[in-house]
Amino acid sequence: MVTAGGSPSLCRLLRCVLVSRDAERLATFYEQALGCRRVARALRAGAAFTAATGVAGGALSITLELGAQRIELLQFALPGRPYPAGTLASDLLFQHCAVVVRDMREAFHRLSAVGGWTAISRHGPQRLPVSSGGVTAFKFRDPEGHPLELLAFPAAGLPAHWRQAPHSDPCLGIDHTAISVADGAASVAFYQALGLRVAGASTNAGAEQASLDGLPGPQVEVTALAAEQATPHLELLCYRRTQPGAPADVGPSDIAATRLLWQARSIPGTRSRAGDPQALADPDGHRLLIVAAG
Repeated sequence: MVTAGGSPSLCRLLRCVLVSRDAERLATFYEQALGCRRVARALRAGAAFTAATGVAGGALSITLELGAQRIELLQFALPGRPYPAGTLASDLLFQHCAVVVRDMREAFHRLSAVGGWTAISRHGPQRLPVSSGGVTAFKFRDPEGHPLELLAFPAAGLPAHWRQAPHSDPCLGIDHTAISVADGAASVAFYQALGLRVAGASTNAGAEQASLDGLPGPQVEVTALAAEQATPHLELLCYRRTQPGAPADVGPSDIAATRLLWQARSIPGTRSRAGDPQALADPDGHRLLIVAAG
């Protein structure tokens, strides 16, 4: 395992890795609801995989692509526990992937036609005030409980790389993954030590944020952190008016044990073969996997 003191220099977020009880069925949901396409299917096992994940027995891996970004579904041969019921957006367990959509009405209509998901947001998609970015967003859970977000930028504020994306589908790609943290400053320092830079910050509150998060009166400090390749990036969500739940006891094969696979220029202090992922956890227990570039 890598320690933060080893200081690998992260240069790219390769993909989000979601643990699944039924990867084939969940992949079908992502295809139908978001327009993802399958690009790889493999059985993964061996000492390096067990060391990186903390789970013996191997796993079925299905890799999905959405635009230029990827999500990997891992179905372990020795399954863990379901996603904890009653988890709130402010709880430290919370981690979502934000999917950029060209047209929120069209994307929400397609999602609504697919069964199995549950809403986090109240009253449908929410248009946030300009002080919170002016985006329109909707948060929900996939059939196994993983949080997701549909995200539409205002027309004048759509970043250039999304304007260049193909427009044949309402979902363009993955903008970021967001995690809830207890101490924003401590988490920023942790990720800066790994080579990420602060790319933006805001404090979000108000009725629209409450409806988006499904929480009463939230005030959330949002900090965007980017690697050299800035998309997708990482966002830290530090809730101030809503007491976060204690870090959950999440086992490595549990559905909530989401991992972020990062590429680093080098990984000091390890003797693993090139390409073998090394495990790391942030101050709130969010799991990282790091592979060396090259």
